[in-house]
Amino acid sequence: MSTGTNSARLSGLSPVVAPGARLLVLGSFPSEASLQAQAYYAHPRNQFWPILSALWGLEGDAALPRRPYAERLPVAQAHGLAIWDVYAGCQRQGSLDSAIHDAELNDLPGLVRQVPTLRAIAHNGGESARHMRITRALGLPVFKLPSTSPANASWSFERKLAAWREVFERAGAA
Repeated sequence: MSTGTNSARLSGLSPVVAPGARLLVLGSFPSEASLQAQAYYAHPRNQFWPILSALWGLEGDAALPRRPYAERLPVAQAHGLAIWDVYAGCQRQGSLDSAIHDAELNDLPGLVRQVPTLRAIAHNGGESARHMRITRALGLPVFKLPSTSPANASWSFERKLAAWREVFERAGAA
């Protein structure tokens, strides 16, 4: 079994953040599909964009999954959402978090200092939440959200949506 040490070093995506952001959602590291597209949550079965659409009442042609990525970001930012990952880079074969090796953390304290309007940080899934010790030290409320990844099939869309809605409402990003 490969340990991932022979895999190439991967670099993550830049943060999506605008002035006035209230909630920072942190994933672990972009999937292969996201890295290829240079877009957060690009895997067609990832429920991130459908959950945001449901939270914000975006239906039909306004639903985020139906819009180009470049049109999704301003909508997310207008709702006070910032998006990033805990890892800046790593070695990994495939897209599973369990395959991440030799990970380098993003400068989360630096980002939080740049965005004084943040009210909360939410970790999208278990691998991201492993770093709650770091984010809790930043002085904001920190939440663990169920992963939107297709690998998290044990949670229904409705159950994920309810958990995400509670956090978004508490952070003023619903």
